[in-house]
Order: sequence, then structure tokens, then C-alpha cells
Amino acid sequence: MVSKTYLQKNSENALETYAPFPIVLDHGKECTVTDVDGKEYLDFVAGIAVNILGHGNTRLAKAIGQQAERLMHCSNLYLNPVTVDYMDALLACSGFDKAFFCNSGTESIEAALKLARKRAGLTGKAGRDIVALSGSFHGRTFGALSVTGQKKYQAPFTPLLPGVRFTESNNPKALEEAVDDSVCAIIMEPIQGEGGVKPLSSAFVEKADELREKYDLLLIFDEVQCGFGRSGKLFAWEHFGIRPDILCMAKAIAGGFPMGGILVTERAAAFKPGDHAATFGGNPLACAAASVVLDELTNRGLLAHAEEVGAYLGQKLGELKEKHPHIVDARGLGLMRGIELSSGSADVISACMDKGLLLVRAGSEVIRFVPPLIVTKEEIDKAISILDGVLGL
Repeated sequence: MVSKTYLQKNSENALETYAPFPIVLDHGKECTVTDVDGKEYLDFVAGIAVNILGHGNTRLAKAIGQQAERLMHCSNLYLNPVTVDYMDALLACSGFDKAFFCNSGTESIEAALKLARKRAGLTGKAGRDIVALSGSFHGRTFGALSVTGQKKYQAPFTPLLPGVRFTESNNPKALEEAVDDSVCAIIMEPIQGEGGVKPLSSAFVEKADELREKYDLLLIFDEVQCGFGRSGKLFAWEHFGIRPDILCMAKAIAGGFPMGGILVTERAAAFKPGDHAATFGGNPLACAAASVVLDELTNRGLLAHAEEVGAYLGQKLGELKEKHPHIVDARGLGLMRGIELSSGSADVISACMDKGLLLVRAGSEVIRFVPPLIVTKEEIDKAISILDGVLGL
């Protein structure tokens, strides 16, 4: 098998930051990917919630190719029309006031944390502590890791950033007890991803909003995974009707091209030249790709489609839960769903892969479903059928 050659090379050469599945993907089309040995898989991972337009999207590829021939990179010392126009369009449809672009989710978190502390200094707040949630995941760099509420990610790299305190998610009383005038920001994922696909409750988000007003702090929403249509709305904060001061974004923003950033309200726009930067952030190539994604979501019906098929996936996973006692819970929003098993999620994922379905974990016993937003009901039925067969073994 051709894949064995690549697997061996990777084992010999790659620093062990990932433990990849034993397949080597070669190409894809829409919601199907094919490995180097010619086997096809229905992809319900989508690059971990990244490839929302699926694979081999010709419009996206054309936009990237045409822009590469014109201007690939010029640095942020100079403006370019593609980036300026994209920023204008994104702010117009999201309702935020300012934007900053970088290259990844963890970079967007770093920018948000710095911005919150910069603003605290400018407004004369008593302290610069940050409140984060247990079970959260915000990234691998030191700042992002410091606000990640999972010890297994933090432990090997201590000491981390000081001034971070954790509280229990979906517990409004505990949140209230954790916040005082020394807190400059609360950071949360509207739907925790790596923490097990757990949506926050309306009561919890409303309490955070109340504390924002009481203590003049900033709300930071990490929508790196749940943003750009993944929840069934353009951004997940819309489910709660409470706009954050800073919204972190990445993953799906450019449909597979590396890009991240933050959107901020005027209240939080404290950066001045020299405070923060990203050499490749918002480069023309990334923004050309991101422009296609935004247009597909807002002007070509993709957002409405994602909402419809997301509800359908939720229904089918609920039916599966009723059929299999092994499923402890089925939860999520839109096309960001999870089922929690009593045990053996890794074995189930492996068996599904053998049968041509790609899935990924979210925590120890949660299987995550984050297919491309273009997924059809027929493809959802196929995935459910495969999973149903595996769970019935």
C-alpha cells in the first residue's frame, strides 16, 4: 500500500505533536476525500471544522489562484484592495466596529488577551485578571494555554501566564463569585469544542453580560470553531442575543486557507500602532479566500442550508441516542454536534473510519460531528447508518 511509505516517512521525520490516523489523504471533492490507496471516505471532520465549503471548491481555488498571480503578500505596511474590501464586508455583516487579522485561532486569542489588558490600563481598572472557564480550550501558545481550562494541556508547560482564574461553566453563581473589580475580561466559547461540544446556557451568558456592565470588563467570545455558520448562524453569539466586545475567529474563515483574527466593538478598540502585529495577517491571498467564504454564507444561501441540515443532524443523532443505550448524551448546535458515549469513543471512530466515515473526538468519550456546511441530508443519513451499524456491533 502506498500509504505505508508515507506513514513510515512521517514516523521517522515529524516531531511528535500529533498522533495521526493511519491513512494518507490525497484529494477530495465536496464532502468526500480519497486516500493515496484510492479508498474514499465521507468527511465529517472537515479539517476540524475548517473546510466549510468542502473539498475542491472551484470558486475558492480560482480566487486563490487569481490573487496569487496579482499580489500574494505585501505586509501590513501597505494597504491592498482585497484586504480592505473584505474587512469592510465582514464588519458590515457582523455589526462590529474594528478588525484585526492574523493567521490562526491561538493567535486570535493572544490578540484578544493583550487588547483586554491594554484597555484595562487605559481605563484605570484596579486589576488585569482574566476569568476563564473549566473545560475550555483556547489554543497552544502560552497566553492561550493559560486560559485553557484543562490541566492535561497545561501541566507540562507551567508556569503559565499569571492573573488567570477559572470558574465552572454554566454556573452563573460561580461566575459571579469569580468576578470582582480586578477582572478586566471574561473569556468563553459559546460552544465548547475540545471540552466536549458543550453549548453555554443563556442564563450563564446573561450573567456574564450583567457582570460586564457592573465591573466595566470585556467579554471575549472564542468563536474559532463555532463561528462562520457552524452553529447555524453566522456567529454563535447570535443565539444568545449578547454581542461580545471581542470575537476571536479562525478555522473556517477562509475555507481552509490559514487565517484568523478578532472583531471588536469601539468600546474595546484600544490598540495603537506598535501594540500588536502579524507579518502575514490579512494578506491578500487569505482575504481573497475569505471573501469567497463570506459571500457563500451571506449571499448564496449557505447559512440557511447549514441551519436546515444542522437541525436534521441533531434530530438524527437524537434518534440514535434513543436506540443505543451506549450513547449518554447528544448535544450541540447547527453542524457542531457531539455524542457522549459511556466508553470506547476511540474504538467507534476507528471502526467508522474502516467503513468509510471520518469522525473526530472532543474529549475522552465524545464523538464530534463537524462536516462541511455543504453536507446534504443524504450524506448525513449515510453517516448515521455507518455509525448505527458500528454502535450495534
